[in-house]
Amino acid sequence: GTTWMQEILTLLFSHGDVLPAKTIPTWERAPWLEQIYFRDVLRDTAARRLITTHLPAHVLAPALQQSKAKVIYVARNPKDVAVSFYHFHRLAKFLPNPGSFDTFLMQFLEGTVHYGSWFDHVKGWLGQQRLLDIFYVTYEELHQDLRGMAQRLSAFLGCPLEPETLGALEQHCSFAAMRDNTMANYTLIPPEIMDHSQGCFMRKGEGGTEW
Repeated sequence: GTTWMQEILTLLFSHGDVLPAKTIPTWERAPWLEQIYFRDVLRDTAARRLITTHLPAHVLAPALQQSKAKVIYVARNPKDVAVSFYHFHRLAKFLPNPGSFDTFLMQFLEGTVHYGSWFDHVKGWLGQQRLLDIFYVTYEELHQDLRGMAQRLSAFLGCPLEPETLGALEQHCSFAAMRDNTMANYTLIPPEIMDHSQGCFMRKGEGGTEW
């Protein structure tokens, strides 16, 4: 859901111009707050900035409450999150070996994986709806109505959405297009960081069928 939203927002802010999405990696277009390179990348960005994070509300929300930031929170059902995270652990050399899926699932349910409990994470950000300018959307809703969600995001961000922009967004932000886009599919990450022999970062993209 994170990569999908990065692509959607890139197309919204570029008014349908796919060049940024096809020439600039996602981690430069929407840098990760948690990463060591964040400050340097952000310094070079335009006035309207996209920032990505998986941090929980109790860590980040107090600072956001003192800002004018607009927050978009993408949630996904816990079963698909657990399966997706398990396969990401197998790829990412900077994360612990997940072992068997049964072992990893127990850690996920106990909230001892990176970023903690899925349940606490979702509840924490839901609890910010009256305190932040926040747009809450699920991965499943994006699957069901990408066009409608793009229109709602456009209104939330105050970003005009012309018909040609919407058409370009729908085409570029399909799973097949993102899977084949080297700027979004993480194949540019060197093998010492991600072991691409263990699978693809973008696997299926189908809600409810990740087993």
